[in-house]
Amino acid sequence: MTPFTFARAATPGDAVLRGTAPGTKYLGGGTNLIDLMRETVEHPVALVDVTGLSAAIEERPDGGLLIGAAAKNTAVAEHRAVRTCFPLLTRAITAGASAQIRNMATVGGNLLQRTRCGYFYDNDGSRCNKREPGQGCDALHGFNRMHAILGASGHCVATHPSDMAVALAALDATVHLQGTGGARTVALNDFHLLPEDHPERETVLQPGELITAIEIPPLAFAARSAYRKVRDRASYAFALVSVAAALDVHDGVVRDVRVALGGVAHKPWRAWTAERMLKGRPATEDLFNAAAAAELADARPLRDNAFKVDLAQRSIVAVLSGLVDTRS
Repeated sequence: MTPFTFARAATPGDAVLRGTAPGTKYLGGGTNLIDLMRETVEHPVALVDVTGLSAAIEERPDGGLLIGAAAKNTAVAEHRAVRTCFPLLTRAITAGASAQIRNMATVGGNLLQRTRCGYFYDNDGSRCNKREPGQGCDALHGFNRMHAILGASGHCVATHPSDMAVALAALDATVHLQGTGGARTVALNDFHLLPEDHPERETVLQPGELITAIEIPPLAFAARSAYRKVRDRASYAFALVSVAAALDVHDGVVRDVRVALGGVAHKPWRAWTAERMLKGRPATEDLFNAAAAAELADARPLRDNAFKVDLAQRSIVAVLSGLVDTRS
């Protein structure tokens, strides 16, 4: 492990001032960063502990939430307003990791965990453009059962591992940032990047920029929502496919809908095409099938993961159909 310095940030401004130094990483729960340091994939020369910054979960008068970036995943999942108004978020968090990890991991850190696969970890024997840009991607022609079917490139086919981020994508969350140029906000659906030619660039963060909070806008029909995660084993594992959805049906017609997918792309995948097809039409299984098929029409599976296309379609239909049943 590369030797590093350690400091605790007193304020977001203090963190940003320290974080602009080359080779500096922010430390939240450390559940991903420390692991990558131990595996000699990450080599920071300085760590800035930001766990002492805001961990508050603030209920807004309009029904939205403002969640401090240092809030623990467990605190978010168990918060009364989250469980009542945004249950898909609670279900995503509890599906994502063991209780021990949820007690350590922070909301900001969860969003910043590396998009990765087994080849990313194999520092000695595999090529990975995320680890070393321009090196190549051994996953393209290797064992790629877990890899992306949407939005991938010839440079990277890894999938984003976060369950929580998929739920936040469906909820139109906003990421609050603090940097040397001041504060700004970015829609969560724009925060993570597709790989294209530079898979080492995973987010829109500028050097030294810090996540300070996540904002969830009010969404009344999200009180009845769902998160389904399909994985290889019952114990905690990354998703083969996951679906976060909220559905508003009135008189048998889809009045509004939110759908996001996990396990299929380099970032949480918002199902914009499916949503457009669903709005204003009868809430039937045939419609759900057609919308899911349209969303997946551009899927480009690899040798080992073609099953994900059918799995994703069936999962979307099952989740939406279940949400209709809860209203009958």
